[in-house]
Amino acid sequence: MTNKAVIHTDSAPAAIGTYSQAVKVNNTVYLSGQIPLDPESMTLVEGDISAQIHQVFKNLNAVCEASGGDLSHLVKLNIFLTDLEHFALVNEIMSQYFPQPYPARAAIGVSQLPKGAQVEMDGILVI
Repeated sequence: MTNKAVIHTDSAPAAIGTYSQAVKVNNTVYLSGQIPLDPESMTLVEGDISAQIHQVFKNLNAVCEASGGDLSHLVKLNIFLTDLEHFALVNEIMSQYFPQPYPARAAIGVSQLPKGAQVEMDGILVI
């Protein structure tokens, strides 16, 4: 029998659709995609793609913490970018948030993201 719990925190943006911020099953947490929304205003952060990438990592970390972990517990990270030219910048910023060994990862180019975001990330962590 599995132990399933819905994770929610006000420190990350509220769900803007029919999903939960995360779902924890036993010691595995499945994070929904986070875009660079400010959790208080629910608007995209101002600034360039760097500001958006930082906000996404902050949002992901808030949900990880609400789950009982942090970014270091991520075992899989999916990154969606509207412009793959930002791939190197994602790597640079990611190194500020993650210790080695880094999680398994995919970086995928997409044509659009919700609310006009340039980046979205989701992942799986094990606590």
